[in-house]
Amino acid sequence: MDPSTRKVVIFGRGSWSERRRLADILRLETVGGALLLAAAVVALIWANSPWAASYEAVRAYEVGPAGLHLHLPLGVWAADGLLAIFFFVAGLELKREFVAGDLREPSRAVVPIAAAAGGVLLPALIYTMVNRGDPAALRGWAIPTATDIAFALAVLAVVGRNLPSALRTFLLTLAVVDDLIAIVIIAIVYTQQLLVLPLLAALVPLALFGVLVQRRCRTPWLLVPLAFTTWTLVHSSGVHATVAGVLLAFTVPVRPRNGEPDADDPGLAGHFEHRLRPVSAGFAVPVFALLTAGVTIGGLSGLTTALSSPVAVGITAGLVLGKTIGVLLATVLVARFTAARLDEGLAWTDVLGLAMLAGIGFTVSLLIGELSFGPGTETATQATIAVLAGSVCAAVLAAVVLRFRDRAYRRIAEAEAADADHDGIPDVYAVRDDHVR
Repeated sequence: MDPSTRKVVIFGRGSWSERRRLADILRLETVGGALLLAAAVVALIWANSPWAASYEAVRAYEVGPAGLHLHLPLGVWAADGLLAIFFFVAGLELKREFVAGDLREPSRAVVPIAAAAGGVLLPALIYTMVNRGDPAALRGWAIPTATDIAFALAVLAVVGRNLPSALRTFLLTLAVVDDLIAIVIIAIVYTQQLLVLPLLAALVPLALFGVLVQRRCRTPWLLVPLAFTTWTLVHSSGVHATVAGVLLAFTVPVRPRNGEPDADDPGLAGHFEHRLRPVSAGFAVPVFALLTAGVTIGGLSGLTTALSSPVAVGITAGLVLGKTIGVLLATVLVARFTAARLDEGLAWTDVLGLAMLAGIGFTVSLLIGELSFGPGTETATQATIAVLAGSVCAAVLAAVVLRFRDRAYRRIAEAEAADADHDGIPDVYAVRDDHVR
């Protein structure tokens, strides 16, 4: 069949090898989402308890060498340092998806890219409309544009055990593209003062790191100092230091020297991802949440006051309404004006529930909130409360919608699990059909 006329299946199965790889990622991200949620709850309880002063003291405690401008509060280390690990893993996943994953085919990439774009543009537009006329508040226009994949997958895990993996895979892919957009926004919009010399100097350790990984070097005592030096110089340049994680990830080769990545040889990117994803999902992101999500609410009246501010209204509406409508509308338009069609057994209700899940913005939204208004400010507190409230609201609405489809998910899962020839591969993947391949 001519690739130009091949129909794209929205939420299609994709390849069996890609599904197995993504299944491993999804399990780790789901666990990470549970840890992330637990860390956020602990932070909120701690910050609103009689021991609130100790929480602020921990977050403000400074460590690091002063001579390198790295004597920083723990809260800054979490946002700039630990999240660099998160963005390094996101960069590896992004490169792998577009180099060796199913998204290397433009026909498969167009749907999640369009959905991610819609899920960024509409929340930003809603926030801008709510806060028009206030230049200071408009700095936070990007806060509701992010999707937290770990948090969203944790919600999916709670909703039911029979969810179609295609929905999880699509949500993961959408979030990967969403992360790329967030990286570009952070690098361009939130760089207040650019120092050219440190940025140019960062190219030296970055290039050395790239040379070593292209030679398939895995030696930590060589790679880690170069990565840290790159991060330090990017941090000194005024560009947000998490961007260094993405730049380092983009230098890592995806394919092994011979052939495509597989279980026996996942390539250097797969090796690093396997080693660092548990660190990112199980430590870096939860610690960031613990040191960021703790805001003093001030009881019901304080919560009402914070959520009624234009900044909070814009963020909440952007996450709950903007993400839902943006992702759903973009997917519908792709299906309407291209050859794409919804996979058999799924309904547009599923797309609606998935679009609602995309409204769970947490990690990157909290980071952009701090970059927009500064940590500890009243507006930053309002933004944090709005991110938490909007994410919880989106999660509850998505769970309600997706729960209605649980029985259909069970039937689809049973059909996909059928393996009559007992070869270890579900029979549905052995079907020689264009939309499956």
